[in-house]
Amino acid sequence: MKEQLIQVQKAYPLCEVEVWAFDEHRLGLKPVKRRVWVREGLLPKADVWHRFEWLYVYGFVHPQSGRTEWFLMPSVNIESVNLVLKDFAQAVGAGQNKRVLLLLDGAGYHSEPKLTLPDGLHLVKLPPYSPELQPAERLWPLLDEPLVNRTFNNLDSLQDVLSLRCCTLSSMPQLIRGHTLFHWWPQRESIHETL
Repeated sequence: MKEQLIQVQKAYPLCEVEVWAFDEHRLGLKPVKRRVWVREGLLPKADVWHRFEWLYVYGFVHPQSGRTEWFLMPSVNIESVNLVLKDFAQAVGAGQNKRVLLLLDGAGYHSEPKLTLPDGLHLVKLPPYSPELQPAERLWPLLDEPLVNRTFNNLDSLQDVLSLRCCTLSSMPQLIRGHTLFHWWPQRESIHETL
């Protein structure tokens, strides 16, 4: 990734360059289950009502600052990805004066010929089967927290909780930074020293 960052910085020397990570997460009416503490001798109780209706959270993180951008979508496909990438580029100001390297996995809809890349975005693909390298993967346990061991009557009530959680996490950049800034993540200062 550092090589791609240096290439973009050399190609656009007057532009600001940022490195973000992106991933999708499926949540729905099937509960997110976790262990719970109970008194010795008691059995834990959790309502479970398995239904297979889903929402998809598209999460973008800038590990260096802890800034996040969130999008809730009804599906994950090339049309949704194109829409989300366009809105993300607009939200972070990617374009003529700012370039964004976006780290993502090799899902089929990330490399389809129909993928429309907005001006200012440059994709960096992770090696196959390497979710441990993806900082955005670390967002999901934080996002899931208010959903754990709960059931929702419909997707609208789930969406309300998810929307509130996304807003809450957006206001907690230090927490996000602590979970997503890996020791190998390129630091802006080291990039400029190598140019």
